[in-house]
Amino acid sequence: MKNAYELFQGKKITVMGLGVLGRGVGDVDFLARCGAEVIVTDRKTESELAASVVRLKQYPNVTFHLGGSLPSATALGFSKTEYRQENLGDHREEDFTSCDMVLKAAGVPLDSPYIVAAHGAGVPVYMSTALFAKYVMEEGATIVGVTGTRGKSTTTQMIYHGLKLAGKIVFLGGNVRGVSTLALLPEVEPRDIVVLELDSWQLQGFGDLKISPQIAVFTNLLPDHQNYYPDMDAYFADKANIFASQKDGDMLICGKSVEERIKAARPAVAPHVPPAIPTDWTVQIPGEHNRQNAALAAEALRALQLSEEEIRAGLESFEGVEGRLQFVREINGVKIYNDNNATTPDATIAALCALAPNVGLTKSHIILIMGGADKGLNMEELLSEVRSRCKKVILLAGTGTDRIKNELPDASIFDSLQKAIDSAIGEPQPGDIILFSPAFASFGMFKNEYERNDEFLRIVEKL
Repeated sequence: MKNAYELFQGKKITVMGLGVLGRGVGDVDFLARCGAEVIVTDRKTESELAASVVRLKQYPNVTFHLGGSLPSATALGFSKTEYRQENLGDHREEDFTSCDMVLKAAGVPLDSPYIVAAHGAGVPVYMSTALFAKYVMEEGATIVGVTGTRGKSTTTQMIYHGLKLAGKIVFLGGNVRGVSTLALLPEVEPRDIVVLELDSWQLQGFGDLKISPQIAVFTNLLPDHQNYYPDMDAYFADKANIFASQKDGDMLICGKSVEERIKAARPAVAPHVPPAIPTDWTVQIPGEHNRQNAALAAEALRALQLSEEEIRAGLESFEGVEGRLQFVREINGVKIYNDNNATTPDATIAALCALAPNVGLTKSHIILIMGGADKGLNMEELLSEVRSRCKKVILLAGTGTDRIKNELPDASIFDSLQKAIDSAIGEPQPGDIILFSPAFASFGMFKNEYERNDEFLRIVEKL
């Protein structure tokens, strides 16, 4: 996009939420390079954000208004003219009412008084991925958006992999670790394709801008984030922004389980449930749910004019996504799988069914490591599947574990992932599987699920 830098040059922009995953840092880095005056406001403290702040120390046009004291300017390598910050416990309303625009992070409360204040002052509020999508769609690029409770990461990556293999010019963004989608603006040209993984929070931004991807994929809808949303209707309402503003000629692809709910929302484009992929097509990642993901990806690739040969080649060569039923290694005949991103009971059930499909017909061979922070979800079905499909259960301490531990009286509970893995690796026989599929959030023991993922892989690689 030729004028990408000019869009923000000289603008005063407040970024609400820096975070530690790289996306917010990338947004601020890009805006600073555009010549914007950026205020970063975040309630997180010195110890939580120091690494992200250090990455931005080169920009004198970035000001930090953070919660709590930061290290001294000298300690972080700033000169006094480069580094300004205040010891704050909260956001400042004037940061939201005296700027040209606000970029809010995912997960900002729907009733945030600061966002209300910005709107009241006539300041536009955007989310970075949605703003990116608006600009590149206006330039003539095609957006493929993928959402759903489960399967969106795998389906997104399948589509991206298939397009790359077929030689298309394609970009990957959205809910992707370490990727600032906004920073891709200068690279995207008309007729390029962008594949975006979109969670419910990012889709709030699409709803605000009244835009939807030209090709929308909605995998399924299952209980999640009930500690944020008051009910499933509110959760679905944000997800529905992926198709709410579609127009004639756009494509809406969905899983069978969510078809009727989408129809009830009366979309402008009728939802289409794709056929199953042919039985002789091989998918490397296990589980029927991953063949369903592949069917959704195949239909999106058809909409993008790939041939059946190209689609098959892409799906059959796709090796999976880190943290999603990822085969890590085999030790003395014992296979170890990393399903760290399974943060709901449905996701862990899918993993158990994929690795132990013939329950009751074969001896249980799964040693499951699960547990963590509570998200307020129903655990009854998961507990039933765990009892029938698992040889042994090892629990990580947390508020969610506290809620279910009495239902699994034989399970051991550990206060570190290292101890849990040590316990698991001491038990198995050849042919067994160690499955790390938490079913809960990571908070408490870890800063976020990515830290938990990295720690698991680090420990397993050292075994």
